[in-house]
Amino acid sequence: MNVTIRPIEARDAREINAIRRMPGVFENILGLPSERVDRSEGFIAGLDSNSHQLVATRLNEEGRELIVGTAGIVIGANPRLRHTAMLGIMIHRDYQNQGIGKKLMEALLDLADNWLMLIRVELAVYTDNERAIGLYKKMGFEIEGTRKKAAIRGGDYVDEFIMARLRA
Repeated sequence: MNVTIRPIEARDAREINAIRRMPGVFENILGLPSERVDRSEGFIAGLDSNSHQLVATRLNEEGRELIVGTAGIVIGANPRLRHTAMLGIMIHRDYQNQGIGKKLMEALLDLADNWLMLIRVELAVYTDNERAIGLYKKMGFEIEGTRKKAAIRGGDYVDEFIMARLRA
């Protein structure tokens, strides 16, 4: 699939919100089906120099750009954590398992390694999200621990793995 990776823009808020609320996506992120667009608008407006958010886009049949995924890293604000970043990613349900997550991860890790000189990139993932865990392992992430009952999903508490990728 022909996908373009670019920095997020304010105009992306509506499509990002639609993905965050989408069944098949919100269950595996900290999204809610009731989220309003203003949450995504506020998130984008609040990005600072420590936040790097990308979107994956493709052109539809009419030639209109569609957002099919987004991923970002946030660098630790404390001076003693400036070598670390937290990563988050989500892919539109209709475009999962098509290599988009890998492309977004590659772009973010290139940024982390070659432009921001980060040593540690970490993330959290629900322990039953096998596809995501598989991708993260392929990208060099390792499981460091488990947070028990870390989040609520569908009326139950779910565990999450803390994973990290360390660069020497």
